[in-house]
Amino acid sequence: MFIFQLFIGAFLICLTVIIHAVCLDFLMTRMTLDQNAVRLRFGRYWKLPILIFAVLGVFCAHIIQIWLWAGFYLLVEVDALPDLEAALYFSTSCFTTVGFGDIVLDDEWRLVSSFQSANGFILFGWSTAFIFEVMSKLYERETRDDF
Repeated sequence: MFIFQLFIGAFLICLTVIIHAVCLDFLMTRMTLDQNAVRLRFGRYWKLPILIFAVLGVFCAHIIQIWLWAGFYLLVEVDALPDLEAALYFSTSCFTTVGFGDIVLDDEWRLVSSFQSANGFILFGWSTAFIFEVMSKLYERETRDDF
């Protein structure tokens, strides 16, 4: 069972990394293409809608990934997760590395949940770097003018 958990964990991590890469690429492309239109529409506050779009887009990517892990838990019929709400709750607490411990998986699947925590930790770091990069690009011109 150990090798199977490693395989499943690696597969789900690969899937979430692909989802994350596609979502971030989409967000960056949309923000680049729509920047001039947003600038015209919002005037001097044009950066705000772009930042909101970036943050909400990243958040949606994480929601999709959390649902993917929850779907896996429901698919394998883990006894500790009887319904969708419990699976989403457990998946969210694992993915965000909060890990309350009020729901615990049996020995058969607990290694997979630790992979989910590591996966969430890495993807949140990637998201932070992405948002930082968006902000850097938005404020790049102002920073150069200040020095």
